[in-house]
Amino acid sequence: MVINHAKASAAMEFLFLLLFLVLLAVASATGLTADSRDSADWKPTDDGHRWQSRTC
Repeated sequence: MVINHAKASAAMEFLFLLLFLVLLAVASATGLTADSRDSADWKPTDDGHRWQSRTC
């Protein structure tokens, strides 16, 4: 039985992607991931209301 090289390559690529996603999910579930946002794109909330930036 001869396996087409393109099909084998596509299957290997899919398996690597699946493995990466599984490892990422496991790392997230065990608390090994961190939020890398630097708060430049969001503001904290106070009882659901966003803080207002004050300009001079």
